[in-house]
Amino acid sequence: MYLEFGIDEEFAHRLDSADPLAKFRSHFYVPEGMIYVDGNSLGLLSKDSESSVSRVLDEWKTLGIKGWLEAKIPWFYFAEELGAKCAKLVGARPDEVVATGATTVNIHSLVNTFYQPKGKRKKILADELTFPTDIYALRSIVQLRGLDPKDNLQLVPSSDGRFLDENEIIDMMDETTAVVFLPSVLYKSGQLLDMKYLTGEAHRKGITIGFDCSHSVGVVPHYLDKWDVDFAVWCSCKYLNGGPGSTAFLYVNRKHFDLDPALAGWFGYVKEKQFGLALQFEHARSAGGWQISSTRQF
Repeated sequence: MYLEFGIDEEFAHRLDSADPLAKFRSHFYVPEGMIYVDGNSLGLLSKDSESSVSRVLDEWKTLGIKGWLEAKIPWFYFAEELGAKCAKLVGARPDEVVATGATTVNIHSLVNTFYQPKGKRKKILADELTFPTDIYALRSIVQLRGLDPKDNLQLVPSSDGRFLDENEIIDMMDETTAVVFLPSVLYKSGQLLDMKYLTGEAHRKGITIGFDCSHSVGVVPHYLDKWDVDFAVWCSCKYLNGGPGSTAFLYVNRKHFDLDPALAGWFGYVKEKQFGLALQFEHARSAGGWQISSTRQF
């Protein structure tokens, strides 16, 4: 269909009416009198989500503790079930994604797992434009190894304070780099990094690489398996419309399932044996093995 471009309101309405996704607008609660474009910070409440929350509240009311195994989607397996559904959004296998924790906690869990400084390879390579909480976590991770972040947390600079040069990122990947951790999309400018290219170059140099995909999952295609990304994290409150306080997600490439999670917790135990309460930790050979706890106190 051809439309002559215009800048008036009528043209905007014509585009909206021709948009095949326009029908989904009715699935969300849009505040009256508001044009909502703040999905990068908090997505709108969907009517489907409202229905699901109401169902779980009713299950809690009618089933009590039995809801863990007898709810429509048993709560005990809910993190894996939700992860499997989300896996389709990031081009991953169902067992490589799990809904768990918060983004910063998941950064600590995964980067601590993959960051094993030894010999010359002691540096984490990140960037100066990423969301600050990622840097706070990375600095802490370096310090936990007894190393100085000034020497071992290397940040790719930006020439204009808005964009990164991908070739400069690759040039900074060297024999001193242990792990690369970058955003998929820069929060400040919306620049979408070429994750496939960066991953291929990191692996060519023998370096593990992960991404914070909080500002891309739900709006651009991802092929984490095809790109051979090692690990990734993202929240669900933004373009996934999870709401305030919603659970985050993590991805672990299945080739790493035998690694020991750095932050072990009860809910990462093999599901079938979890209530055996053994003192020796046996983590699930899936992304679920990187869960630390359920949403309750354990």
